[in-house]
Order: sequence, then C-alpha cells, then structure tokens
Amino acid sequence: MLSLVLPKGSLEKATLELFDAADLAVRRGSDRDYRAGIDDPRIDRVMFLRPQEIPRYVEEGLFDLGITGRDWITETAAEVNSVCELQYSKATSNPVRIILAVPADHPAQNAAELPDGVRVSTEYPELTRRFFADAGVKAVIVPSYGATEAKVPDIVDAIVDVTETGSSLRAHGLRILETLLTSRTELVANPAAYAVAEKRAAMEDIALLLQGAIRARGTVYLMLNVSSAQLDAVIAQLPSMSSPTVTSLANGDHALGTVVPKLGVNTLIPALKAAGARDILELPIAKIVE
Repeated sequence: MLSLVLPKGSLEKATLELFDAADLAVRRGSDRDYRAGIDDPRIDRVMFLRPQEIPRYVEEGLFDLGITGRDWITETAAEVNSVCELQYSKATSNPVRIILAVPADHPAQNAAELPDGVRVSTEYPELTRRFFADAGVKAVIVPSYGATEAKVPDIVDAIVDVTETGSSLRAHGLRILETLLTSRTELVANPAAYAVAEKRAAMEDIALLLQGAIRARGTVYLMLNVSSAQLDAVIAQLPSMSSPTVTSLANGDHALGTVVPKLGVNTLIPALKAAGARDILELPIAKIVE
C-alpha cells in the first residue's frame, strides 16, 4: 500500500533502531543496500536515500511516506504533509539546530552586524540566503559538502551548520551567533497520498507505532505487592508524575503497577522496599500508546 523512504547517513542507525523497537524491523541484505523491506501489510516498498533528497521525492509522489528533518523540508521548500514529529536524532532525543557560527573572537553579536560580502559556508544555501536577506546583509554563500567547521577562517568567515550538542563547534574554536531553525525529525507524506483515506489511516498507524516506541524509551514498568497499612508510604516514594494502578488482592493486600523513568530506578527500588513493598518486578516497556 505505502512506499516509504528512510534516511541514509547519520540518522540511519537511529532510524533502524526506532523501527525495530516499533515492530517494523527493516530487512535488507547489507547496510550498503538502498532497497529494503518491512514485514508489514501496510508497507510495500522501502528505500534509503539521503535526507536532503527525501522532501522533494515525497512531494513529487515518488514515495508516499518518508522520514527527514524539518531543516531539509525548509531548505527545499517542499510541499509535504507532516504526519508527526519523531523525537529522536542521531545522538540524542533532542532537536538539532541550524546555527550561524563565527570564530570565538569575532566582534559581531548578531547576523546584522556582519559586513556585506561576508563569506558563509553551508550545506543549506537556500535557507542561508533567505536568512541573510531578512537580516539585510549581502552575504556570499559558499556551498559546502562536508567538514564545514574546518573552513573557518582559511576559506570563509562564518558557517551555517547543523549542531546537536555544540561540541564540534567548540572544538573548532567557533561560537554560535544565531539560531536559524530548530529542527526535529518528521514523518512526512505526499499530499495526494495523504488525501486517500486508506493510505492516510495506514500512515497514522505507522506514526502511532513509532511514537509509542519513542515514548517508551527510558521507562520501565514496576510491579509490586504491599499491605494496606503501608500503601500510602509506598506510593509516596514514586515519582510525582507516576499514576499507579492499584488492585486489591484476596488477602487484603494490594498489587501496584506503574511506569517510572529508568534513570533513578536503582535508588527507587530500595526505597520502595524500605517503605514496605515486596515482590518487586522491573519490566522493560516496548511501547506506550496514549
């Protein structure tokens, strides 16, 4: 039913891990293959391409559905439907930023203070042109095809580049002057395909599974038993955002189940035990569907 295009490159590994967690495991002969498959009746065809290309190909109807970044949607000005945001990137769950960076000792404090003729290297030429036009600065845009940070100051005066943690910029002696765009990964659809009820329902099913897998990350499910007399003390130990399910047992005690962050469970379990909990089980969570 659906043709799907997935990102090749830096986002590839994280995307494969997400699809595997969503029970949409991608099958291919090797990591060099551009064609793949998914054992799901809603997905007929899968291909890997560079995320820069994906918005255009989805817009043109070569694929019904694709995963790319808001940065490339903006750069290409592609007309696609955003099915949902997917809160993951190549290293973290945080969004990436498209930033303007200059040498750390540069006197400018914003883009408008850069002189006309400033040379800017970037993999986002259209986004950068629009940004400097809005800032009223006549910049010389120098397209980059990798290692953008290394081109300052020998080749260019500044860069517009993507950053997730900022560590690479700092390592190259650069500082961020402005943020042009905050970008998350998105599941996007061809508008014509999205207008077809059957295809749209399938797209929303895929989005549901992917988002459920993302929500489950960093969480575990705790099950435990506790007496009535100690129930309040045990519940008081749980994180404030937890809303436990409490079930009465035949002997008058209670069974309690709740989702908690994995981070900190090493101190939470002993605290629950000290408060009166017993028979504590910690279980992994594959998906959380709200």
